[in-house]
Amino acid sequence: MGMTRPAPADRGEPAEELLSPATRPLAAVIVAACVGTTALLGALLGHGAHTDPVDTAVDSAVRASVSGHPKLLELLARPGDQPAIVGIAAVLVLACLLRRRYRGAALVAISIPAAAVITERLIKPLVGRTSLGFLSFPSGHATGTFALATAITVLLAGAPALPRALRVAAVVIAFAIASVVAAAMIALGFHYFTDAIAGAAVGIGTVLATALLIDLAVQAWRRSGQRPPPAAGAEDRTGVTSAEGIATPRADAAKPSALPHQHVPAKG
Repeated sequence: MGMTRPAPADRGEPAEELLSPATRPLAAVIVAACVGTTALLGALLGHGAHTDPVDTAVDSAVRASVSGHPKLLELLARPGDQPAIVGIAAVLVLACLLRRRYRGAALVAISIPAAAVITERLIKPLVGRTSLGFLSFPSGHATGTFALATAITVLLAGAPALPRALRVAAVVIAFAIASVVAAAMIALGFHYFTDAIAGAAVGIGTVLATALLIDLAVQAWRRSGQRPPPAAGAEDRTGVTSAEGIATPRADAAKPSALPHQHVPAKG
């Protein structure tokens, strides 16, 4: 007889899901929108340092509002540096492990590096857009910070023990920091506005896609470890299967079979 995998409660694991069934369709729509936005902008703006009217207007406004403060801008951009992203991600993974939220730890450990690889190793060389002599599309700073903000949002959505006001405030702060980092990189001239938009799309889309895949993979794994219930009314040669799946002897099977009639010759 095959052994079934124990339920999460039997193993001492919390049975949390990263995304509730009600939010998965919305998450899938957001992922599709992020992919479409990045692909469209990359096709329109690649292979050069040219900008579009949106970049010209937004970049000029951002740079005019904070010009003359390079040290401050460098400070504001630091949360998007690679060491900061790696450090924050490590803290989130450790916090999830301590809380035994293993799906959350896997989400951060997989999605944050994946978003960086997609941006730096795949899209930037493919699109080839430059600023100040560096590949700029999408913004790596925007990718990292928006990926972290999205991961924090997913993790806090699965932490109902925390007050709702606290969770909302944390999410707002995370996305505000990501937006400030993106604006600082634009003001410093390293990125255009559309670079930041594409970076945010890659970060958000990668985290949500990873969350969907992890939830679906765990569900498939659990289904594969469950024995299918016996068919209703199924019976074997010696008994009838009850509602609980236990074979019970049939009434006629319990009775001894009658011996065949034997003819006894008469004495003569």
